[in-house]
Amino acid sequence: MKRLQLGLIGSGRAGLIHGANIARRIEQAELAAVCDANPDNLRAAAAELGCPRTVADYRAVCADPAIDAVVIVTPTFLHAEIACAAAAAGKHVFLEKPMAVTADECRAIEEACDSVGVKLQIGFMRRFDEGFRRAKAVLDSGDLGRVMIIKSTGRGPGGPGPWMWDLKKSNGIVAEVNSHDLDSIHWFTDAGVRHVYAEAHNFKMPEARERFPDFYDNVVATLRLDDDTIAVVDGTCPAHYGYDARVEILCEKGVLFVGSARKHGCEWITVESGLHGEAVASWRTLFRDAYLAEMESFVDAVLTDRPTDVTGADGRWAVEAVVAINESLRTGQPVPMSGAGVTA
Repeated sequence: MKRLQLGLIGSGRAGLIHGANIARRIEQAELAAVCDANPDNLRAAAAELGCPRTVADYRAVCADPAIDAVVIVTPTFLHAEIACAAAAAGKHVFLEKPMAVTADECRAIEEACDSVGVKLQIGFMRRFDEGFRRAKAVLDSGDLGRVMIIKSTGRGPGGPGPWMWDLKKSNGIVAEVNSHDLDSIHWFTDAGVRHVYAEAHNFKMPEARERFPDFYDNVVATLRLDDDTIAVVDGTCPAHYGYDARVEILCEKGVLFVGSARKHGCEWITVESGLHGEAVASWRTLFRDAYLAEMESFVDAVLTDRPTDVTGADGRWAVEAVVAINESLRTGQPVPMSGAGVTA
């Protein structure tokens, strides 16, 4: 049986999740190399993942003829450079979200992969989560009628790291955290966006204010979709109470809820001390199975030569929305998705 040989580029938190799934949980895949420019991270990752081959430069992974595909889990501002180099070397590309910093970078990645016929999949793992997939099926069935309002919450407990403070490199938390919310809206509705309007503020990160006055740790964005659906995204990072990923979808004939801030959806009440529950601690545990399923999907797409389930066009749509939201924050005005700043 053919086992897909994968090189992992980036060994942070998400990189270790993908690396562990490839090394231990996917029969048709093998972790052939781990790459990270930080030698301490590289040593730790290699030991944790049991991968004997380590390299510091991603170019060595791209140049290795034994490697079939790469999994790119680096800071966003490096995505386009690495993905284009991997495609030019004939490697299939799994690229963590956000796809890139600008829409032009996204197009460059798409063109690089298309020009040589390699697969490209973007890491929107919610599309592989059981609850989100069930919601998609219910909406597609038409039983609830048309979608009217979507409210999507994405709040993360960890970070944001210092490199994310620079919006030129990260596009802020609306990209790093809320790309998932934006992609879910796009996936659920299959609609474009007419315009966006956003408000944001830095409430919790005083250490970022002096060097990066445009950095924000809380954001609320309203999107008017082409089909008149109204979508609202709210994001926070850090959210110290836990990881919170929830969606409410109001339709003509009912309402649909996806996700919960409660661990296992369990809570209890006692006479002595009232209401109790446990918050979800991390996206790594909440979406554990979804991360596995998305990597299995990518491996299968390469081995069977079928289209990937999350395309470059999907990744570019989310980046265009992110850039428009940041443009609205800069100008204080609604911004069309095709307006100034969308591809800047």
